[in-house]
Amino acid sequence: MKVLFLSADGFEDLELICPLHRIKEEGHEVYVASFERGKITGKHGYSVNVDLAFEEVGPDEFDALVLPGGRAPEIVRLNEKAIEITRKMFEAGKPVASICHGPQILISAGVLKGRKGTSTITIRDDVVNAGAEWVNEEVVVDGNWVSSRHPGDLYAWMREFVKLLK
Repeated sequence: MKVLFLSADGFEDLELICPLHRIKEEGHEVYVASFERGKITGKHGYSVNVDLAFEEVGPDEFDALVLPGGRAPEIVRLNEKAIEITRKMFEAGKPVASICHGPQILISAGVLKGRKGTSTITIRDDVVNAGAEWVNEEVVVDGNWVSSRHPGDLYAWMREFVKLLK
């Protein structure tokens, strides 16, 4: 499977790097997309290579989507192409994983109404106002959407997401 990550500078290092390697470990192809090719750097100084600019991404070419948290989702959600990618993949029923602030992108894509999930508590009201039921659990699986709260939930988040990839 081809798994796409959408992110930007200011991502939460653990929430991008750990799942990237966990998904590769399962034998899947992983691609990182951002505003432009090159590198993006996390809050704690780790960098990852960007394979594709948002404008280069065809949502139909990918099988699953990962939305790491940190400060990156706040700016990724301002890019119309990133929102279009997210909306198309989510509505197509492809596996989508979000953690921490990652649901901000899903909120902007308008896909959370009637869904159940979690996030960092600081955006709980935003998730609820987008029409989702927010729960305070380490991982929530609602159909194709797997969500978690913070880096302490990484093991549960990737455990459930990897199940969806099989």
